[in-house]
Amino acid sequence: MVDISKYTKQLFNLFCLSDNILIISHINPDGDAIGSQIALYQYLKHIGRNVSMMTPNYLQEFLKWMECSDQINIFIRERNKCKKLIDAADLIIMVDFNQPNRMGEAEGLVIASKARKVLIDHHLDPTDFADIQISESSFCSTSELVYELISEMSSQPFMNKVYAEALYTGIITDTGNFEHGSYTASTLRIVADLLEAGVEKEKILNLVYNNFSADRLRLQGYAMNKRMVVLPELKSAYIYLTKADLKEYNHVKGDTEGFVNMPLSIKGICFSTLFIEKDGFIKLSFRSKGMFPSNEIASLYFSGGGHMNASGGEYYDTLENTITYFLKVLQENAWRFENIE
Repeated sequence: MVDISKYTKQLFNLFCLSDNILIISHINPDGDAIGSQIALYQYLKHIGRNVSMMTPNYLQEFLKWMECSDQINIFIRERNKCKKLIDAADLIIMVDFNQPNRMGEAEGLVIASKARKVLIDHHLDPTDFADIQISESSFCSTSELVYELISEMSSQPFMNKVYAEALYTGIITDTGNFEHGSYTASTLRIVADLLEAGVEKEKILNLVYNNFSADRLRLQGYAMNKRMVVLPELKSAYIYLTKADLKEYNHVKGDTEGFVNMPLSIKGICFSTLFIEKDGFIKLSFRSKGMFPSNEIASLYFSGGGHMNASGGEYYDTLENTITYFLKVLQENAWRFENIE
């Protein structure tokens, strides 16, 4: 069990001594990024701090229902306002990422800022770019880590509806509703606290997982039927989607969420990859079961990283060449599959 108290006294002092606090999440923010950000925002407002939120680019559609999400400043939409927020901040808190380039266009401004900087994250191998780095990979999500930090700092447990819903959303999205990730008995006790605080789990599950368009469902069917390749000899499968595919099905941000998990339901498959064609590069998402280290494949070959069973990367080439390279990588790493059930 991680001793959270080693962080909290210094962190609470920083909170109390800071006049303008800015919370930043990563580019293409997911449920854990937004959930941990909103939860921390709620706590800081509760203790009387002046606090703002910022994300490098737009939220995914299935997260926009979250209360306070409309108070998040989007850097690529409001560059001048966001630059002023960065300039005015005397404390910048960065949540749910471990590399400064995950701040997109805002990276240079944040790094150059004279504000004190705090990193709160659960990913492996963080770069040293903050004054205080709270990086604990044993937690299933940054939301779980934020809950533990705030609970330790509070003389009595802090809780309100927005805070509880944000944390619950962060936890379920980073564990695929408890289908993967490093959640523990402690995680489930936190979830129990959130449910007792009034979180309506059915409502949130529907908003997160059953809140898509008919076009998204058709895209999913097309991906499974026409764009999935199964490699039983390597216990692997992959799905690829071209820009034309996305356009045909009126793709909006967040529509492909969860696609990469689906091949793992095939008997004998323990490693799944999703290729999405972007302008000038290919985005890759990896998921695995058991002890297969998807994050090592991501970091060694695709300039990425993440967790053992959930990671991602990029490759700057055509989709065809990227898949060819990926298949070569799989062959070179065939030994990794030998003892995976």
